[in-house]
Amino acid sequence: MACSRIRIPLLQTWAVSRQLVNITAKKDKNYFSSSSCFQKRKKEVKQKSLSQLIVPVPIAPNPDDINAGAEIAGMLPKEDLLRLLNQFQQSEEIKLLAAENGLDAHLFHQAFLSFRRFCIDGDAMPTELHIVISDILAEADHVHSLFPYYYEHARKVFPHLDCVEDLKKISDLTIPASWYPEARAMNRQFIFHAGPTNSGKTYHAMQRFLTADSGIYCGPLKLLASEVYQKSNELGTPCDLVTGEERKRVNPNGDLAKHVACTVEMASISDPYDVAVIDEIQMVRDSGRGWAWTRAILGIQAKEVHVCGEGAAIDILSELAFTCGESIEVRRYKRLTEMSVEDQALRSIDRVRPGDCIVCFNKQDIYWVCRQVEALGREVAVIYGSLPPGAKLAQAAKFNDPNHPCKVLVATDAIGMGLNLNIGRVIFFSLLKPTVNEKGEKEIDLISPSQALQIAGRAGRYGTQFSHGYVTTYKPEDLPTLNKLLSTTVEPIVQAGLHPTAEQIEMYAYHLPQATLSNLMDIFIRLCTVDDSLYFLCNIDDFKFLAEMIEHIPLPLRARYVFCCAPINRKVPFVCTMFLKFARQYSRNEAMTFDWLCRQIGWPISPPSTIQDLVHLEAVFDVLDLYLWLSYRFPDLFPSSDMVRDMQKELDEVIQKGVQALTRLVHQSTSTVSSEDTDSVVAWTKKRRDIIPEDVQPAALGRLSQRLMEQGLLTPRLLAQLQEEWKQQQLVATTEREVEQESALKKRSKQYRFIRPGVHGKTK
Repeated sequence: MACSRIRIPLLQTWAVSRQLVNITAKKDKNYFSSSSCFQKRKKEVKQKSLSQLIVPVPIAPNPDDINAGAEIAGMLPKEDLLRLLNQFQQSEEIKLLAAENGLDAHLFHQAFLSFRRFCIDGDAMPTELHIVISDILAEADHVHSLFPYYYEHARKVFPHLDCVEDLKKISDLTIPASWYPEARAMNRQFIFHAGPTNSGKTYHAMQRFLTADSGIYCGPLKLLASEVYQKSNELGTPCDLVTGEERKRVNPNGDLAKHVACTVEMASISDPYDVAVIDEIQMVRDSGRGWAWTRAILGIQAKEVHVCGEGAAIDILSELAFTCGESIEVRRYKRLTEMSVEDQALRSIDRVRPGDCIVCFNKQDIYWVCRQVEALGREVAVIYGSLPPGAKLAQAAKFNDPNHPCKVLVATDAIGMGLNLNIGRVIFFSLLKPTVNEKGEKEIDLISPSQALQIAGRAGRYGTQFSHGYVTTYKPEDLPTLNKLLSTTVEPIVQAGLHPTAEQIEMYAYHLPQATLSNLMDIFIRLCTVDDSLYFLCNIDDFKFLAEMIEHIPLPLRARYVFCCAPINRKVPFVCTMFLKFARQYSRNEAMTFDWLCRQIGWPISPPSTIQDLVHLEAVFDVLDLYLWLSYRFPDLFPSSDMVRDMQKELDEVIQKGVQALTRLVHQSTSTVSSEDTDSVVAWTKKRRDIIPEDVQPAALGRLSQRLMEQGLLTPRLLAQLQEEWKQQQLVATTEREVEQESALKKRSKQYRFIRPGVHGKTK
């Protein structure tokens, strides 16, 4: 995190005059930027006024106070006191004076309720206040004379009244370049290596890194940092590795090497280097992690800063360099291999050829495609985001090996960066990607031109048999859309991300001691100022989610902030549960030992027998990642990092075997599905309807059950189980109808008399 260098002067306290003053209307200043991105992410906070975000501090009377006021002026009748306080609250002049001094209607009412409790419920009130109230009741003074005492109480209830200007200065994010005085003292030179995928831009930047006396590489993924770490040491340039979960020193004695490869969040801004390489600069616009690239660009201490990425980032990097008073040189690169879009869509899985990569955007599609490919007798490699790094590398190595029978890759957009893959043709199974909006609702959006170019750019690789890359889609109707996406010029990046620092939040907490961390973040967002011509505030929903999750756990603010910065997937319940357990153990000052961790995750683990087992093992791997991440922040209470790393290696191998048997796991999962899973199977079936090629008519596929079995979504065993359940449901429904009919018949028999058969005109 960047350290704020803002100095905050203390406000001088001031007294409120007893006399009423003329109130002039003042317009509230809007402290939100006009940036559409910024406003979209802060919409809910913006709709709330500052007063609605401030949590009142409870003020209780001091039972040890001596009631000197009662001895001087006598006891105050509570009925008269209540009437006087209500008169004070209803006074329009008082309300206007309160507004002039920072108390809007909401704060005024909340402070009044606290002031009334303080006056009525306590056995003793301050002597001067007691005497003033006695004078007002005796008509020797005016009710307005209560305002200074009320306002003094309100300042205790709402501490921000004395420090709101301080809070605004703390959250002033308009000049982030000033946060890094050490970097500003250097005369840095920016070199931007701009080009598409497979253009060699990173290679040229890394050549300068390897030949420099000292250097730092900042990448977006652990895989990239690990690759630089390995290649640097292989080429004779001693290099350390620093990621959120791992530290590797190349020197046996533990001394720091002059070169380091790290993930961008872990980049040091306090150590000087000759050369810095910041990879995938277009990530500066990322709504969640963009702040890390902004911090590296503005704060890293290097004579040469080599930046690699899309040409769309040239403008924003030029502007950021200008704010630092530094120059920039742009070097443009072209693809080393040609790439073209095919005229025809794939239409059918049996048309795949060696070197194909089928890109899917959800796991259900991956499972279906894998089954179809393996049904053709072909081995398939699988790569998706939640796989451990070792499993991804193993699958990539299998696919790249010319002597291995595996020639087809099924992957998500995780192949967009971080892996070297010998792909001849990229096939987009779909162009729609599931996302989660600000309200937590699932949406399906068309991928952006930038995403399409990043993924399609993986087709063709210099120095392999695939000197020419090809791109197409699975469905014919997607092909025109893909052509349009790939021919669209990526819009220039105009804003870089920012994020509140721990120091800023600590200063907020000093002024607002009763506020929760989530509440502090909301107040920070409400008061912060951002130069929206260059910056936006990154999405803090994940941070707030974790803050609210552990709000009830007693933790020091700094530790709470660190916990909330943990990189976890909040969509995985098991990971969230373990996150809570880690926080509780920490709050009790109890170490999370190896034995304790094994009990929590059910170690040793068994090989997966279904897809659900494999998904759970991936979640366990994420928990071990979380443990390692916390172990570098709190080494005393997370002491078993070495053994946990060994556990990860073992678990990685188990997951790799599970991925190799992915089709079998899918088959076993569908064969052992329970009645509770029926809804998910139906939902999966509905998703699969849109993948049937246009040239295959429903009539040719026969009945629905036959179609589902041909698509691999239904097995004979599952079909028999569903038929049996259907028969049972029909039987239950028939029985219920018969019972209802019999009950209705009995009810009518009590109301009417029946005519006996064969007896005409007579009733019984």
